[in-house]
Amino acid sequence: MPIDEKAVKGRGAGEQVPNRFLQHAYGVVHVEGVDHIEDEEPNATRFIEAFPKSIINKVDSPDLPFSYTINPYQGCEHGCSYCYARPTHEYWGYSAGLDFERVVLVKRNAPELFEKELQHRAWKGVPVNLSGVTDPYQPRERTERLTRRILEIALEYKQPLMLITKNALIERDLDLLAPLAQQRLVQVAISLTTLNEDLRRVLEPRTSTGAKRVRTIAALSAAGVPTMAMIAPIIPALNEPEVPTLLKAAAEAGALSASYTVLRTNGAVKPIFEAWLHRHFPDRAAKIIAQTSDAHGGAMNDSVFGRRMRGEGVFATNIQRMFRVMRTRYFAGRELPELDSSKFRVPPRGQMDLFQ
Repeated sequence: MPIDEKAVKGRGAGEQVPNRFLQHAYGVVHVEGVDHIEDEEPNATRFIEAFPKSIINKVDSPDLPFSYTINPYQGCEHGCSYCYARPTHEYWGYSAGLDFERVVLVKRNAPELFEKELQHRAWKGVPVNLSGVTDPYQPRERTERLTRRILEIALEYKQPLMLITKNALIERDLDLLAPLAQQRLVQVAISLTTLNEDLRRVLEPRTSTGAKRVRTIAALSAAGVPTMAMIAPIIPALNEPEVPTLLKAAAEAGALSASYTVLRTNGAVKPIFEAWLHRHFPDRAAKIIAQTSDAHGGAMNDSVFGRRMRGEGVFATNIQRMFRVMRTRYFAGRELPELDSSKFRVPPRGQMDLFQ
């Protein structure tokens, strides 16, 4: 795909960045370049079928409230400029920049693999997060319906799930989420970053609007689906002033809890996000970079478990205190019900299964 130093309309990343695993790259490297290696429309998204052999992934991180994840998609058309998952695309030979948004790997066998792995005798129905890397309700899900099929299997097996999304498409599956919730088999986190639509358009270009996400929280809550607001990431001097407003809106919509993370730009995310800042917010780019760096010991990223999500230092402490006060104000007396793994069962498929 072309590398021409120009911002690409409708995308979070404005450019490609080198893949750390590749010695060579190709493309148009100058603004005045007129030859394009690829014949396709340069801003179109390609969807490539992938064929994994397993789909439930073990996660070993004390920062996360889950131990297993499912990712039916790799890469994400939402195109959030800050997305921590961008570097995962490098393992597939792609760039963490525009490739992450414009080349989406679709794991069409994910539901079948999920059911097969639930049938393994060692599986005990522990909660699984859908998904841990890219949004399970990104635009392609409207036609692929992989997430919906996974929900159908989870309901049949009484398998508890945790979902996180910033797309209102999740409302399509209320007919599955509601019965899952009745049995304490699902929790949903709606990522709520900003209610400023001008900011949202450039920060998260192909996502649902902030107002629509608040309405989605209300729809899920009205259906009895336990929902929390994930204020993530909090970006110093950018969406940070909105945090009290976001928490208030989520609470009024019926959210039962809220959490947050502070921006960290791991790996290739750093040059992508810094270029995005200078392109869209040149007046405050230096301030945002300085305050984010202060929250991570002088760098834009910190990979140490226990502090990488929340940061440290004066700015991180101020965010933590503000969040704690506002959450207490708006969410006092509320909490998410715990997921119930005791109902998990493998449904009988034949006569012999009836004796097991």
